[in-house]
Amino acid sequence: MRGPGNNEFITEENNMYKSIATTCVAVLLMTTPVYAQVGENDTLLDANLAQIDTLQAVAGIDSALASAIEAGRPYVNAQALDDVLSKSLSDDERTVVYQSVFRQINLNAAERAEIMLIPDMSSRMAHEFEEYRPYSSLQQFRREIGKYVDADEVARLEQYVFIPLDLNSASASDLMTIPGMTSRMVHEFEEYRPYTSMEQFRREIGKYVDEDEVARLESYVTLN
Repeated sequence: MRGPGNNEFITEENNMYKSIATTCVAVLLMTTPVYAQVGENDTLLDANLAQIDTLQAVAGIDSALASAIEAGRPYVNAQALDDVLSKSLSDDERTVVYQSVFRQINLNAAERAEIMLIPDMSSRMAHEFEEYRPYSSLQQFRREIGKYVDADEVARLEQYVFIPLDLNSASASDLMTIPGMTSRMVHEFEEYRPYTSMEQFRREIGKYVDEDEVARLESYVTLN
């Protein structure tokens, strides 16, 4: 039979194990990698940010079209860019351009027609993009789309997509994945938390950048 002293020892031992377990969980959370919500992109030019001389170097884009692309900014989605290019380029010609220049699509909100703008996209793959909505992370996108294509193709497709970042909870490292983002602007994003409306976001961030840039940045974020 255990006496009172034994019970106290067992209780103290259990508390010690709980403390160790809590510490282990905390360490695990701190070391868990953060998965950026905007697709990794090493080669694809951003239609909103590319310099006009860089655009002119792209196959299928002459000086007049490069100027038209610049004049049409900001593009809040890929369809808006396609509307500009379709005035002077055929479907096949735009597909060639989109191998080098694009405006990433919102994985959770893009219409089928917008998804189909991604070069070499098939109706079946567009269906798979839609099937797994809503996406909560790019890790989920990689896992689900990786059921149908190899890692190289997943990486290629990832360049064309993003998942909206929650304004109140996105980490600084995730915010930095927004094209054209700076450390200073990340600070401003965080400074005004918690956001209660997109109107508040527009008002606060509009103190630092013009209306067009606010609209471009807004297209990458959401309030959950």
